Amino acid sequence: MPGNQARSRFLTGLIGAPIAHSASPAMHEAAADALGVRCHYQLIEIAGADRAALRAMLDSVRRLGFAGVNVTFPYKEAVVDLLDELTPAAAAMQAVNTVVVREGRLIGHNTDATGFARASACLVADSGRSPVAVIGAGGVGKAIAFALASHGVAEIRIFDVDRAKAARLADLLHGHKGIVVADSIEAALDGAAGLVNGTPVGMLPSRGMAVPEMLLHAGMWVVDAVYWPLFTPLLLAAKAKSARIMTGRELAICQAADAFELFTGLAPSTTVMGEAFDRVMAARGEASCAL
Repeated sequence: MPGNQARSRFLTGLIGAPIAHSASPAMHEAAADALGVRCHYQLIEIAGADRAALRAMLDSVRRLGFAGVNVTFPYKEAVVDLLDELTPAAAAMQAVNTVVVREGRLIGHNTDATGFARASACLVADSGRSPVAVIGAGGVGKAIAFALASHGVAEIRIFDVDRAKAARLADLLHGHKGIVVADSIEAALDGAAGLVNGTPVGMLPSRGMAVPEMLLHAGMWVVDAVYWPLFTPLLLAAKAKSARIMTGRELAICQAADAFELFTGLAPSTTVMGEAFDRVMAARGEASCAL
């Protein structure tokens, strides 16, 4: 990374759809300003991109001087085999949310996993030997499950409406004990200490819930990877049941900080990035503090 550290300007961005709500530009650009460098973070919103379109976008990233890009829903898995190289962690989970350009090569990383591991450490530490349920086995769900496994969670129960996806994720986690493919949400949550929503259900304009309200209770913690809105219907329902909750704020900040360092070779301030995130939320009429 020495070559990158000597640079004072960075072009980065985000590929996905829908992404107009993203707080990433504000976080990355504020982090750069605080370090005395310049960063332009470009939103690249393309809905329904097929393999050829994704390849064309990534080739443009390679050629146009990008330091790298983040990748979000629905392309975290689709880009995997379009890259030149994957880190061992990204290869293991077959999902990428950060693509770094190094000497013309596109290298796939997953900072959702490292970010969630940091963000959830305190909650997971309180789980003891109790199970944790992961709802959704897509790109975010994969990263969450791998992060929980890295914390040594005794039993991770994976549920997806497409059972085959949940089974594939369980296969990727074959080196970890206590991986269970749940046949229903009810089975996933039975006796679970924690619940993580790794689906886009609840992200505006959706007002749905990935988990029936009747399954939530005071003895559990609930995390939602969605942050628009910050307090999703799932988190509001969990809070009403006196469950401990964590919004998508912490994951958003931690994964962004890890990606920024990969792009630039510079360690950003998570405080600065958090303040930028909060300004974006406040401008939308949402407070980032707990209810």
